Amino acid sequence: MSDGQNFDAPPLSGALPTPQELAAQIAAQRVTSIADYMGAMNAHYYATRDPLGAAGDFTTAPEISQLFGEMIGIWIADIWTRAGRPEFRYVELGPGRGTLAVDALRVMARFQAVPQSVHLVETSPTLAAAQLARIPHAQHHDDVDALPDDLPLIIIANEFFDALPIHQYIRTENGWRERVVVRQDDRLQAAAGDTAADELVPPSLRQHDVGTIVETTPLSAMIMHKCAARLVRGGGAMLAIDYGYSGPAAGDSLQALHRHQFVDVFAQPGEVDVTAHVDFTCLRDAAAHAGARATGPVPQGQWLQHMGIDTRLGSLLRAAPDRQTELISGRNRLVEDKEMGQLFKILGVTAPHWPAPEGFIITP
Repeated sequence: MSDGQNFDAPPLSGALPTPQELAAQIAAQRVTSIADYMGAMNAHYYATRDPLGAAGDFTTAPEISQLFGEMIGIWIADIWTRAGRPEFRYVELGPGRGTLAVDALRVMARFQAVPQSVHLVETSPTLAAAQLARIPHAQHHDDVDALPDDLPLIIIANEFFDALPIHQYIRTENGWRERVVVRQDDRLQAAAGDTAADELVPPSLRQHDVGTIVETTPLSAMIMHKCAARLVRGGGAMLAIDYGYSGPAAGDSLQALHRHQFVDVFAQPGEVDVTAHVDFTCLRDAAAHAGARATGPVPQGQWLQHMGIDTRLGSLLRAAPDRQTELISGRNRLVEDKEMGQLFKILGVTAPHWPAPEGFIITP
């Protein structure tokens, strides 16, 4: 599930079709790749709702516990201090409701790590409104190209890359083909396309058995490359946090969530959250190609423990003993291996002249 080398792939361009328009195009046998489908469906999905929380389709770490954003705030304050306390700008990619930013900025202020400005990369009007309600001074951008480059940037990307379009390739009797979306028996489903795609599959995976699926993430690589290049030019650091693996690897990780349950990716176009596991090797390679230093990934649980989540939990329990069940439950969901602790990974990216980031020690 990795190519890790395509850092110049263009993003999906132009006006993306609505779910109804895309379904009509597929019915008319227009070639629609998994990437086309995923990009269009998620654009509609995020633009038309707040998907977070118990009433939505999924819950992210910042919504589970304030401890998550606070640990990120401590990480930022630490690396900023060791970098010489420069002026900087806080950036978040896909910031949800703004919960992480609020918690991180609150902790950062205790260490005088106050950014010159806050920049949020967000394309959903619904979520942008929620973010401004919590961070009125935040500035919004549609993509990373619009971010300022006059000061060092500290960039946080939590569950951002998993929602970006992926390409899927399947090994057939006639070689590798890109998977496309077709209509059959009045249903949308995936099928092997007609165009040969052997050269698009990582060489180490090309000899896998018929039926094997491989995923590549050129858009993720391109965005990481752009972010890392900004850090190289102007200084700063970045954290990428998501569920994923170290590639290249074979397998189908495309999935959809609706009301906190896994559902058919193609059953409700535009009405479910479609994601894929993140290939951290691809992100590492993209950052390194830009000249930045990539550290990790390490499991989220170990990173949070290294940053002091249990010490902070103890302080909160002493201050608010009536919240014991909530606080301990939240901590365990973030840290424990059977919850988010092992599946979720954290990758650090820093400018070459910035100090090494804390938290990236893998314990046995």
